[in-house]
Amino acid sequence: MLARVNTPEDLKALSLAELEELAAELREFIINTVAHTGGHLAPNLGVVELTLALYRVFDFPRDKIIWDVGHQCYVHKIITGRKERFGTLRQLGGVSGFPSREESPYDIFGTGHASTSISAALGLAKARDLAGDHYAVVAVIGDGALTGGMALEALNHAGHLQTDLIVVLNDNEMSISKNVGALANYLSRLRSDPAYRRLQEEFESLTSRLPGFGPRLRDFLSRLKGSVKYLVVPGMFFEELGFTYLGPVDGHHLPTLLRILERARALKGPVLVHVVTRKGKGYKPAEEDPDLYHGVGPFNPETGELYSSSLPTYTEIFGRTLVRLAEEDPRIVAITAAMPSGTGLKLFAQRFPHRFFDVGIAEQHAVTFAAGLAVGGYRPVVAIYSTFLQRAYDQIIHDVCLQRLPVVFALDRAGIVGEDGATHQGLFDLAYLRSIPHMVVMAPADENELQHMLKTALTHEGPIALRYPRGTGLGVTLDADPRPLPIGQGVVLREGRDVTLIAIGNMVPRALKAAEELAAQGISAAVINARFVKPLDIELILRYAKRTRWVVTIEEGILAGGFGSAVAECLTSHGLGEVKITRLGIEDTFVEHGHPEELRKKYGLDVQGIVRAVLQSRPLLRLTSRKTL
Repeated sequence: MLARVNTPEDLKALSLAELEELAAELREFIINTVAHTGGHLAPNLGVVELTLALYRVFDFPRDKIIWDVGHQCYVHKIITGRKERFGTLRQLGGVSGFPSREESPYDIFGTGHASTSISAALGLAKARDLAGDHYAVVAVIGDGALTGGMALEALNHAGHLQTDLIVVLNDNEMSISKNVGALANYLSRLRSDPAYRRLQEEFESLTSRLPGFGPRLRDFLSRLKGSVKYLVVPGMFFEELGFTYLGPVDGHHLPTLLRILERARALKGPVLVHVVTRKGKGYKPAEEDPDLYHGVGPFNPETGELYSSSLPTYTEIFGRTLVRLAEEDPRIVAITAAMPSGTGLKLFAQRFPHRFFDVGIAEQHAVTFAAGLAVGGYRPVVAIYSTFLQRAYDQIIHDVCLQRLPVVFALDRAGIVGEDGATHQGLFDLAYLRSIPHMVVMAPADENELQHMLKTALTHEGPIALRYPRGTGLGVTLDADPRPLPIGQGVVLREGRDVTLIAIGNMVPRALKAAEELAAQGISAAVINARFVKPLDIELILRYAKRTRWVVTIEEGILAGGFGSAVAECLTSHGLGEVKITRLGIEDTFVEHGHPEELRKKYGLDVQGIVRAVLQSRPLLRLTSRKTL
């Protein structure tokens, strides 16, 4: 059946039985593809029928659909002309794992972070109204993303504007991990008690058969309906916001989905369709552990066995170390934004359930909540992916740094993240954090240094950020006891007389290897592990800059305002503006999806890229040196 579907129009010619057959084939196709490429498995298996129903009822791309987060868009991509290229999913130059405006007209809005779809869809709907056009706008948002404040702000605004807008709430009780919070509990009550839906349908059927009575009776019936709904479902949150609420409905039953979506399309004003799905549907390993199979690397599709390295990841080292330190210090508390597993806090949550807080997809709240805990005498550790902490920038400045509160920011997935692409690369944290007064910023060269930096952070009397990469470490031996490092102190790893390589974080091992290759070509390179982006080890940097008259900074981050900029500012402000500086990092661009090592090679941040940059700068160096002398 899948062979017959190349465009959305092909779906409209299929019978209901053929659509159900297609759903089964799509699941098999996604499982086999993701088994080789890695990707978001469980979320996409859960929306197969929903996606088919949406494309059967609506006329995309004339109508517009926005997928919140976008990690559930694989079926959408397959049936919109990307089936033949789907095997390149998340590979360099291949199909993106998220909606991308550059990739297809069906991807009307790029997404990768949660809770944005309703705002974007509402803006698109108002643009339609202002232009006098007529098309449907659909936002598909998960119940996890609905915990984000931006989604609630958009619901509030949509209810006020009363323009035509359809919000499909894909309710699978999960974001990445199990959902938390009062709103999740509310949706659970809606799922478990469908009495309101049955009563509403019966009531509307009855009133539709009554003869045309006057306005007083219609008003009475309307008030009666409102009173009954409060008896059945407390709050009726969505209808109070101005939405027509439809559901909950089985998100895997195509006849019901088609019927309710047709009804939603015919209604005026904002409509919320509550669809209940099962994450990982149709693949037993993903159904049984949707958290583990949310986003996976390559795996055995027959058994579900994940292929993994024997080395621990930076995330695991962070989690273990935090538990160890928390056993010694009862003031340590941990906070995450809906990602206890992804950030390595699952072990902490099990060991210290009363000192662990999952705030949902609400990074802004997480940071200010941590600030309150710090004022109360605790040592909060906010563990959030680098790319997601961007969402709480004002709170970092206003609520933490301005007040010099001892909040630890543990930035997982910093630097080049890889296959998830531009929305997930953690390339901006060095630049956006180092500009904030009172903030300390550091990055470990290996997993052993990571545990020492975490100890450092928890003993520091002020805001401090620790950023570390995705994936496994180097396999170095861990010291028995984590110890605090002197704030702002780098370390010389290799002496040299011609050039000084100053690296930060996971670029340090690559700088050392580059120095070895340069030595074979007659260039003596000193190597400094900076450890700290802020404050810099000014004395050490100046000493080696004066000695070699050439400094190369190496960072896995955006160059504008980053680590290299900090070193350049240091040299200039201390009267060493004539010292040659070469800054290696990411130029003014967003980095696409691909394997991390392929991306490092493309952007000159692998060993050969560092060597090449030094060799290409060498003639200019000698000319500058002669003029200086």
